[in-house]
Amino acid sequence: MNTTFEQIPTETEQKYKSLLAELKKYPSLAIAFSAGVDSTFLLDCARNVLGDHVTAFTARSCSFPERELLEAKKFCAEKKIRHIILDSEELNIPGFCNNPKNRCYLCKQELFQKIRAACQRLGIQTIAEGSNSDDNGDYRPGLKAIEELGILSPLRHIGLNKEEIRKLSRRQGLPTWNKQSFACLSSRFVYGEKITPERLKMVEQAEQLLLDLGFHQVRVRIHGMSARIEVNKEDVVKIFAPAIRNTVSTEFHRIGFTFVTVDIDGYKTGSMNKTLPPETA
Repeated sequence: MNTTFEQIPTETEQKYKSLLAELKKYPSLAIAFSAGVDSTFLLDCARNVLGDHVTAFTARSCSFPERELLEAKKFCAEKKIRHIILDSEELNIPGFCNNPKNRCYLCKQELFQKIRAACQRLGIQTIAEGSNSDDNGDYRPGLKAIEELGILSPLRHIGLNKEEIRKLSRRQGLPTWNKQSFACLSSRFVYGEKITPERLKMVEQAEQLLLDLGFHQVRVRIHGMSARIEVNKEDVVKIFAPAIRNTVSTEFHRIGFTFVTVDIDGYKTGSMNKTLPPETA
């Protein structure tokens, strides 16, 4: 992907200018920061226009891999952004462990209430998060919680999509411009299936193994004690190379999975939403 300044479409450039103008309106701003593509771009833009008046908040929980937390810390340290890490253990939320269809709603409610309480102590009035316009087309109950709590979603409301954010991120020299998409580890479970710290750790270890083997976009969906591996469609054949297949099989069984499968349809965001009734999904 070659994304020099001249190759960024005029429409995208206008959205970018609108984003900066929007962020300038706030005397101080808190950003929910996961170290992903979207929140990193939003945080960097806010830092550029607000300077020291922006604060990043990252939630630490067993649904958030250690590698992502370390990346969040590193980015904020390099950019000299005030970074506050909150312990937000969603498994303690009543009903969350049963993985109901409104799981994301429960999680976002808990997280942003904690961020809001911290902001009140710090005198920060405005909170923003990094969902983009592509998030409008999927089942995302977390967006309902965000809207109910009055959290800003500037990227989504201005209409910036993931591809545009990647292009702009590359121009800004952000390391996340080509980072794989990520969602919390709880999204790897079939709705209604029990979420536990032990099984979350299994998923984290399994996905880290695939990343270490060179796969860029990965998901390890958990079905009972079986793993269903998703990688980019063009990488499906790679996983069946004898050396990689043997490593994956050996390590996944060591981690605790009884059966190891590969989804030949490849990676698809929100694929667990297929398990919801049609009227929900």
